[in-house]
Amino acid sequence: MGKPRVNLRLSHKLYAELERRTAASSVTKTEIVEEALSRFFDPEANLVLEERLLRRMDAFDERQSEIERDTALCLETLAHFVFYWLTRTQPIPEGERDAAHALGQRRFDHFIGQVARKLGKPRGVSARLNIESGQNSDHTSDAPN
Repeated sequence: MGKPRVNLRLSHKLYAELERRTAASSVTKTEIVEEALSRFFDPEANLVLEERLLRRMDAFDERQSEIERDTALCLETLAHFVFYWLTRTQPIPEGERDAAHALGQRRFDHFIGQVARKLGKPRGVSARLNIESGQNSDHTSDAPN
């Protein structure tokens, strides 16, 4: 025995869209209506996709929060360093400035090399800060260089 026959009345707009979609694909009108009715009668079936999207959005929100925290940490650290440096560093006498600038350039180059090396490691300063703040107890800290 075949499927029961149902007569439906649709708006002209919906019917035109149904005609257009069935003409453009190999899907029949019956298959489209059955799928729509199945989704209407079982809304829980759509929750799987919604739950996956919500999990991804939650993970994105968590990563965004970590980025904001790290940015605030960097800004605060830089501000403290600059404040300390400006309040504690004595002016360099005129005759010693060239030597001081050369030494500063060598130190800066060494500093940049150290930062580049640490960025290549999974456990850098940020992991150490997480440990000390109690947020990430599964990492061990690196020994300072």
